[in-house]
Amino acid sequence: MSNKENKKLVLYRWVWIGIFLSFQVVQLQSQEFKKGQPNFIVIFADDLGYGDLGIFGHPTIETPHLDRMANEGQKWTNFYVAASVCTPSRAALLTGRLPVRNGMASDVHRVLFPNSVNGIPKEEITLAEQLKKADYQTACIGKWHLGHKPEYLPTQNGFDYYFGIPYSNDMDFIGPKHYKKLVADGESIPTEVFNVPLMRNTAIIERPADQTTITKRYSEEAISFIKEHRSEPFFIYLAHNLPHIPLFASDGFAGKSKRGIYGDVVSEIDDGVGKIMAFLKAEGLADNTILVFTSDNGPWLSFGTHGGSAGLLRAGKGSTWEGGMRVPTLFWNPGRIQPGVITDLGNTMDFFATFSRLADIPLPEDRMLDSYDLGPTLFQGADGPRKEVFYYRGTELYAVRYGDYKLHYITQGAYGMFGEKQRHDPPLLYHLEEDPSEQFNIAQEHPEVLANIETLVKTHQSKMVMGKDQLADRE
Repeated sequence: MSNKENKKLVLYRWVWIGIFLSFQVVQLQSQEFKKGQPNFIVIFADDLGYGDLGIFGHPTIETPHLDRMANEGQKWTNFYVAASVCTPSRAALLTGRLPVRNGMASDVHRVLFPNSVNGIPKEEITLAEQLKKADYQTACIGKWHLGHKPEYLPTQNGFDYYFGIPYSNDMDFIGPKHYKKLVADGESIPTEVFNVPLMRNTAIIERPADQTTITKRYSEEAISFIKEHRSEPFFIYLAHNLPHIPLFASDGFAGKSKRGIYGDVVSEIDDGVGKIMAFLKAEGLADNTILVFTSDNGPWLSFGTHGGSAGLLRAGKGSTWEGGMRVPTLFWNPGRIQPGVITDLGNTMDFFATFSRLADIPLPEDRMLDSYDLGPTLFQGADGPRKEVFYYRGTELYAVRYGDYKLHYITQGAYGMFGEKQRHDPPLLYHLEEDPSEQFNIAQEHPEVLANIETLVKTHQSKMVMGKDQLADRE
């Protein structure tokens, strides 16, 4: 064998050794992932509409980092929340249960207020408490809105660390004019007129919170927590107070978007997502971290240009039309999640079962869960397990989606928009794949679909045990 041939043989051997070692590393990483130590980050925007991101079709709001997150991960186009307003939606995400089961839904007051008495019941198992069973480090950063009294705060519900505003950023208002009036009169809106507290763990560290920098600080807190716990499994629930009104943006973003202040706010949230993604990649954590971005409900349309857009969907926040409860959702986990557009059904309640399975934690057997494991769809491209969505307003079932069809028993607008409460007999029926804007009632043509959904509802209601109303009582 010539010297030249010998060199080639040596080179080929090293190439094959390199391929073999690379395969072993991938296999080892996959085994470690299956052992139950992936990190989880849920970024939860407030009142962000289905049509408010570039990747979901907005023509002027620039969201390059979220667009990249979608391109490198999965964009879910039929993803829902369990309620169209803040408190019940958040309770559902963290417990994997419909809010009517744990009393975090009410026909008296739809959300908690600074003078509310109660909060999330201690009997509920939050996602943080579930992950603590596998020794996860847990942080809640941002809006809580599940009870501001000490016994209801995040640190009493499985979170090791809390930094944020305990309820909506428009509460504790002490200004001379309503926000709408200030906007209509073209007046500047000082952050001080919203006397909301900023908390670290159980202590108020700033009041009123400086909301012009709150989005930036939330993202920085998330990165700091990752940095501190990078060698341990962690769960971060980053729930932005914005773009819920009042709208504020920091100096680097204010006045920069073609969409106005609302676009400024969304762009700053997008920037924070980009910084978190970059940090995860720089620290070698991206391949073992599942990052999710979504919204708590649809846009608050009654605030005009200070509210968002539901895109082609009907209505918005507060309603059980699609615009109120279908939300833009992205999953990102480079190298593991199969990139693509997912049209299967999903719900924020599904985080509970999905994260539990990935962390190898048994699901609670002493309560009814409304959560499905989305893992096979995320990682193997399998069909999604969820076939139904129940649309509750307070404690009353207004609508049901089953497969491609959605049935409305009751329709009602929100905040003085989109019509009064109406009961429908026979119910309205829409085919959401062909008619996502819910414009064409086809109930008369499909009696068999109505019958199938009626059977589903009877089964659902036969197993329903409603929790005691936690939202009605006030001081």
